Amino acid sequence: MATSRVYSSVPVATSRVAGLMSTATVFVASSAIAPGIDLKLIGVHAAEAHVLGVRVDCIDMESALKRIEALANAGGHHLVATVNPEFVMRARSDREFARVLGSADLCLPDGSGVVWAARRQGCSMSGPVTGVDLIPPLAAMCARRGWRMFLLGAQPGVAADLAQQLRTGNPGLAVEAHAGSADPAADDETVAAVSRQRPHVLLVAFGAPKQEMWIDRAGRRVNVPVSIGVGGSFDYLTGRIPRAPRWMRSAGLEWLFRLGRQPWRLRRMAVLPVFAWRVLRES
Repeated sequence: MATSRVYSSVPVATSRVAGLMSTATVFVASSAIAPGIDLKLIGVHAAEAHVLGVRVDCIDMESALKRIEALANAGGHHLVATVNPEFVMRARSDREFARVLGSADLCLPDGSGVVWAARRQGCSMSGPVTGVDLIPPLAAMCARRGWRMFLLGAQPGVAADLAQQLRTGNPGLAVEAHAGSADPAADDETVAAVSRQRPHVLLVAFGAPKQEMWIDRAGRRVNVPVSIGVGGSFDYLTGRIPRAPRWMRSAGLEWLFRLGRQPWRLRRMAVLPVFAWRVLRES
């Protein structure tokens, strides 16, 4: 458990099924619990897999939203990581990135490769929980709860366009945007821009690993209850980059569509066969 969490843990039950350690643990906040919080949702780790050393929570979209809602309710500072094969492979050679991923309160299975690898350990999940799919229902949840949302990153104008789109689709949603920068030299300016809005949920689109490193380095200064790295999600949701057809996403072929549209991804995607080979070898 990351030292930055404000919970004490009480183990409830532990079982080992198909090589997967499944531990149900309830974390009780050390400070007063805000009214309306369902204690069963705060930090409940029903099951998790470790894909080449990186934790992945066995979770679907509905459960992910409930966990994020509970974390935001609890206050403090929580990192939610969207783990894909590139994250896993980078963590094997980048100790600092591995440390940051290890500190995350929630590790979502973002990518068919990670889902496949987790299922090999007995992890039950319906499919990937991607950043781009998470944002619309997350915005709806924030509107319902009266929570403020902040969009940070992407090219100038992209986050602002998405903020307007989310306001239109969710009347009453308080959401602001700022392009900012992942450069440490710009931390003071970027932190000040976020802090002025006092958001409950912060979405950071600097791309991995810059966004996770920024959240770990500078995001803690803002003390946003939930910070999530969402990569290129803003570009997809504003239509600047088209998504794969639904049938390709369902078949786990979105990576192929992206490669066809963005050939420059070939170098990044070269890790995929290595990832698959290592999963097969080490499982």
